[in-house]
Amino acid sequence: MTLFEELLTAPGEDLLKILLKAAARIRNPSEPNRPARDIAKALGLTHAQLVCACGFNPAIRELPDVLEILGFPGYDALAQTRNRYFTTDIYDRLGIKDVLAVYLHVPKDMKLLQVMQYLLGTRLQHIEERIEATVNSLIIERYKKEMRSIYNDGAAQIEFAEERLANTHSGFRALLNEVTMIVESRLIPIGDIFFRDNILPEEKRRLIIKRLIPRALVQTRLKDPGISNQERKMLEEQLLLIEQ
Repeated sequence: MTLFEELLTAPGEDLLKILLKAAARIRNPSEPNRPARDIAKALGLTHAQLVCACGFNPAIRELPDVLEILGFPGYDALAQTRNRYFTTDIYDRLGIKDVLAVYLHVPKDMKLLQVMQYLLGTRLQHIEERIEATVNSLIIERYKKEMRSIYNDGAAQIEFAEERLANTHSGFRALLNEVTMIVESRLIPIGDIFFRDNILPEEKRRLIIKRLIPRALVQTRLKDPGISNQERKMLEEQLLLIEQ
């Protein structure tokens, strides 16, 4: 377990001990009114890591002593700084392992899970804008890992998935094979997704190839006279392959 994960998951008493021990090692504070930066340095963390690890730990809501040690007047002030870091940092001050740890931990607390629904859209928008501007392969790979974690570890809710599905011609949806991610997460029933007109034929083909679509659903979809010629051709081809 990394120190980030330890701070993220520690019970209140343990969290307080870790921070007090780090604060005691500081001899010449660089910013007396902002001790969190010196504490982060003493722990070998970035300020963003310390703020997000403590800020996403649900125990801190009931720990005014910890907030005081970090130099925050209250929980709301810490949460605002946490949210700013989490939505704007792109694998710089918060590494991909830190981000994945947050997604694994947040679903265990309903209040944090609700907050995460508001943060996800802004964070992903920043990452996708950076990818469009730089086409950085390292960022793309980390982005893929992050999206898999969002769906697989429970950070995504139905509203998030529906919003992503509404953007039919998103290049990122294709890059991620996101429809398959959503199906595998079981956020939305597979029959619901497969019968939607805004799910592209290629996306449905991938679902069939992965054996996520029963043969009966393909046959039922083919009975719909309103489907496009492109989708009908694809379904007929895949049905033949299924029957072989």
